[in-house]
Amino acid sequence: EVQLVESGGGLVQAGGSLRLSCAASGFTFDDYAIGWFRQAPGKEREGVSCISSSDSSTYYADSVKGRFTISSDNAKNTVYLQMNSLKPEDTAVYYCAAVNSLLLRLWSRAHEYDYWGQGTQVTVSS
Repeated sequence: EVQLVESGGGLVQAGGSLRLSCAASGFTFDDYAIGWFRQAPGKEREGVSCISSSDSSTYYADSVKGRFTISSDNAKNTVYLQMNSLKPEDTAVYYCAAVNSLLLRLWSRAHEYDYWGQGTQVTVSS
């Protein structure tokens, strides 16, 4: 079965860093795009970043550009989100999601993704 498992969340002070991981299984990893989304209480799910695991094309929300970096290790079927210079407004549950790269039209649309992980909590204190 398709499975996405996030890890790496936690509590960090403003200005600090975290690295999230998304381990994928159950599909041909190189054919898929992996997106990171986040959702804070009372807010809609927001696209953070996306990477194509085949050609490594990357995309970022303006709010995280220059602070976050997405990358992939295809041998491990894992995508990472390096988060630097964290701000309190980055606090949210972070989810990874997968969709066949050929089907992806707009990376930040959550409904385009077929598979989702369970989420990992990121809390940034001021």
